[in-house]
Amino acid sequence: MEAISSVLSATHPVEAKLIHLNAFCNHKISHSRASAWKDNKILGGFKRINNHNDRASIIQSLSGKSLPHISNELVVGLQSESSLPNNSTLTALMLYYANNGFLAEADAIWNEIIYSSYSLDLHIVSELIDAYIRVGHFDEVIRITRQISRRHPQLQREVYVHTISCFGKIGELDLMEDTMKDMVSKGFLVDSAIGNAYVVYYSRFGSISMMENAYKRLKSSRILIEKDGIRAVSIAYIRDKKFHSLGKFLREVGLGRRNAGNLLWNFLLLSYAANFKMKSLQREFLNMVEAGFYPDLTTFNIRAAAFSKMSLFWDLHLSLEHMNHNGVIPDLVTYGCVVDAYLDRRLGRNLEFALRKMNVKDSALVSTDPILFEVLGKGEFHSSSEALLEFNRQKTWTYKELIATHLKKKYRSNQVFWNY
Repeated sequence: MEAISSVLSATHPVEAKLIHLNAFCNHKISHSRASAWKDNKILGGFKRINNHNDRASIIQSLSGKSLPHISNELVVGLQSESSLPNNSTLTALMLYYANNGFLAEADAIWNEIIYSSYSLDLHIVSELIDAYIRVGHFDEVIRITRQISRRHPQLQREVYVHTISCFGKIGELDLMEDTMKDMVSKGFLVDSAIGNAYVVYYSRFGSISMMENAYKRLKSSRILIEKDGIRAVSIAYIRDKKFHSLGKFLREVGLGRRNAGNLLWNFLLLSYAANFKMKSLQREFLNMVEAGFYPDLTTFNIRAAAFSKMSLFWDLHLSLEHMNHNGVIPDLVTYGCVVDAYLDRRLGRNLEFALRKMNVKDSALVSTDPILFEVLGKGEFHSSSEALLEFNRQKTWTYKELIATHLKKKYRSNQVFWNY
């Protein structure tokens, strides 16, 4: 231990003290018989640290570890001293209590901070709110936001925004709504980030009608819905299989919007592919190209999946040709559409011809937007290949190897079937 101390003395002072205390903590875990002696040793080392910032750093480092007993002893030792802790030590102590479930102690320190001359920053308040959110003390969160608005008005907007986000992420929509109304009553405007987050949370946790009302409020505020909002609303419609409403929403947003990339068009194509409205799917794809948009991998795979399930081989091959012409590299989903289409029709002998223009020696990967699988599911080849990739991660699989393995599996299953 003395040799370790001599090495630590050459490092940064704060880091050395942290490492020294952590060494004692680790020593304690592995040698429980001498735990009382080591606790006293740690406390002794802690008391010899006079710099408050160093003590705050130590409390912060220990609060995140599975050492509640040692951390609590250090805290008690700090409180028993006659010298008053400074701001950094006090806030570190408060967050230690909050993150480890000592809410009454954290609340006492918070009241001391909020009604004194101690300074606060957004990071400290946000961490405290997060801690209360985790244990479901929502009334305390609301109280904190109101106290901030009275005592630290320079922080209140950022604290409101953080609180709205916290309530939204856990689906507490009523509390999110009340916090937003409170923020607006203080004269703060709802900007694009807050408005879009508002729609996203209603899309995830609210009903379709609640989500639509949230979107109407966004439009009435003359705020454009962004990509995250578009995706969230579209997924909500897909989840409830309201594909007509999805198409209506996408057209209302505006299919010509460039800042959303191909997202709007892909969801529109997916709404037709879901019900296998192939003529409409083809028509809207041509409209997309004529509007100056370049189909991406997800666009092509939406069409390929629909063609595969409908056994439209000619359309599938034309789509692959178009894909190759545009320089879009196929992924596991694309290969799966081709393999499944041929095997479902018992045309496995023609598979090599179908794949002749595809680079089957490439490493297998999936780059398609997962929303495709929510609507059309995963094909048999895709599912079995993913299971194989997951089982043997150390091997780099090529499409050729995956196809060969899948064909052997299909052949064996057919043999078993006919033997019975």
